Amino acid sequence: MTTTILKGGQVVDGLGNPAVAADVVISGNRISTVEEGSNIEGEMVDVSGKVVMPGLIDTHCHISFDEPSSNDELFFHRNREGLAAIIAARNVQKLLAAGVTGFLDADSLFEVGVDLRDAIEAGIIPGPRMSTGGNALLTSVGGTAGRLIPDAGRIGYGKVVNSHAEIVQEVRRQIKVGVDWIKVHVTGLTPRHKDPGELQVWTFDELKLVADTAHDLGVPVVGHCRGASSIRDTANAGFDMILHATYMDDEALEAVVNQGVPVVPTFTFQVNLADFGERIDASPELMSIFRKEIDDSVEMLNKAKDAGVPVLCGTESGFSLTPYGEWHYRELEVFVNALGFSPLEAIRAGTSEAARGIGLYGETGAVAPGYLADLIVVDGRVDKDVSLLGDLDRIEQVYLDGSLVEHVRLPDRVDPPGWRVSHYGSRILHWRDVMS
Repeated sequence: MTTTILKGGQVVDGLGNPAVAADVVISGNRISTVEEGSNIEGEMVDVSGKVVMPGLIDTHCHISFDEPSSNDELFFHRNREGLAAIIAARNVQKLLAAGVTGFLDADSLFEVGVDLRDAIEAGIIPGPRMSTGGNALLTSVGGTAGRLIPDAGRIGYGKVVNSHAEIVQEVRRQIKVGVDWIKVHVTGLTPRHKDPGELQVWTFDELKLVADTAHDLGVPVVGHCRGASSIRDTANAGFDMILHATYMDDEALEAVVNQGVPVVPTFTFQVNLADFGERIDASPELMSIFRKEIDDSVEMLNKAKDAGVPVLCGTESGFSLTPYGEWHYRELEVFVNALGFSPLEAIRAGTSEAARGIGLYGETGAVAPGYLADLIVVDGRVDKDVSLLGDLDRIEQVYLDGSLVEHVRLPDRVDPPGWRVSHYGSRILHWRDVMS
């Protein structure tokens, strides 16, 4: 068994404890000891002046989407299954270079996530630990893509189910394929919906049917919820995780607290648009809406945290606003700046707590004896400033399953034919604008 000693660094354990000077001893694929002045023999790696911490775990990442800028692009241009899988296998390497040692992809195009996970675990391609869903379950209301979704059948990352029988059949089919999670788009957008958030498009009985069917076969269930009633019903139906969980009211908060269901706010997408939308010509109205979702949700999310609800980090990486390998740290930054977390609390949310999303809670995400040795060595006191994790040059070493990962920076690439939406221009050419 190989023994590696990371010697002389500051250890941020991912459990919320203050940084301490200690040597980290890796025996095989696990951490055996964390102590100052270790005299164990093995391969010595000098990390003096650096921070040793758990690798980041991103519990909301869409590895198969390849950074679309619209639903149109996502549903009608990502229509080549083999190409989607090949590109995802390339993009997953960007996560490792950014210090991400685990991630949850709850829904994937063509269900390529299952094959990608298996290829990573078999050592065919390098990548972080991965947990995956198949196609997200949708009603014919269409989730967040509205009329782009058919009334029945499968498109992109979604499968429309229209009856209790179809729900049971699809859940069982996905579990047969080998998913780690079943995902449900509990809320969606409709043209006439005016209230904050999204409209609940599943009944409580339908949600409970999904949860019961999946749980009977040993698989957890996660729900996309933006709106109070959806959060309440999803928690009470027995879901194991809630993505977003925004616009909670007192009743929704009570359900989440009583059930102890972890929530993943996933504010990185919103805050990137709110802060930098002008650089991509986003509308001021849309930027304001996304900023408001954060502002209106802070109080309830903090109440949930204070009541002991696990709050996990996820970034929605995989869209044009959140390209792979660049923004996985930012949810920690948002937790500090918007939610009032301390840096150590934010790191815990993005490491040991986030391990819940990959089914390894208590097994990875911490620098502690017995944990899997999924670690990063960082130049800078991230326990005081989590934003340092955004500078990839500061992430000097990545260890996955006890082994040092070769640091690869992938070269720029071009897109395959038809992969992106093409535009004649960004505006309509009106006669009056030309001739006036």
